[in-house]
Amino acid sequence: MNEPVPTAPRPGPGELKLRVVSALVLAALILLATIWGGWPFRLIWILVAGIVAYEWLAIVSRANAIPAGIGVVVAGVALTFSPASPAALAGTAAAAALLGALATPFVRSRLALELCGVGYALAFALVTPAMRDLPGIGLILILWSFAVVWFTDIAAYFTGRSLGGPKLMPSVSPKKTWSGAIGGAVAGTVGGYLVWRLSPAFEGLTAAGPVIAASLAGSIVSQAGDLFESALKRRFDTKDSSKLIPGHGGFLDRLDGYWAVLVLAGLALFAIHLNI
Repeated sequence: MNEPVPTAPRPGPGELKLRVVSALVLAALILLATIWGGWPFRLIWILVAGIVAYEWLAIVSRANAIPAGIGVVVAGVALTFSPASPAALAGTAAAAALLGALATPFVRSRLALELCGVGYALAFALVTPAMRDLPGIGLILILWSFAVVWFTDIAAYFTGRSLGGPKLMPSVSPKKTWSGAIGGAVAGTVGGYLVWRLSPAFEGLTAAGPVIAASLAGSIVSQAGDLFESALKRRFDTKDSSKLIPGHGGFLDRLDGYWAVLVLAGLALFAIHLNI
């Protein structure tokens, strides 16, 4: 018989305030970089990829974390000058990240787990800049992805906390509920739709139906990415991936949902590149 999973205490007012302030500062910085675009935006996400690789290896093996982080940064910069198209690189990175994530629960070799983490991290370095560089819609596409993930995260947290109810996956994340998941999916879909509705260039590209469907899919995979990272930390008995973000833990903790949306976007970019 399995032992009950302990439930972590809810954050108090002080911790919640720290979370909000940290989130607002990070959101402001990343929005500025997104609007700026170009190399500043690219370098920020390459550095984020390096930090995520470092945090992953610190969780799964507690070795080689710093070399892996540096290696991912170097690879991200080097691949920028690759003759391959950004869509091809994004699709390859997304596929590698997805396969690595799917393999992670079954892998026991330390080296294989480390390689899964490197693949996971490279999605940030290659998919995000490829999305931002799309002519005409790059900026709006990034803002759409932010809206889907941020609306999902915020609504899932407060809906689950307010309504409670049956647990979504208690063996992986004891605090998450079905009410939070549904509330997050609804909010993420609305957030993605609003970006489309308020952006003339984006609105003229497609009808509302595909945008709503893509936003709902993005919200669902975002929550799946969150659960995947929770399962990884639970497997290795880790609460936070690091302490780099006050009130939140590490970059891996904050970007697990966004990673899943990047994988979805990277595969879509590659399919479009191949005219599938």
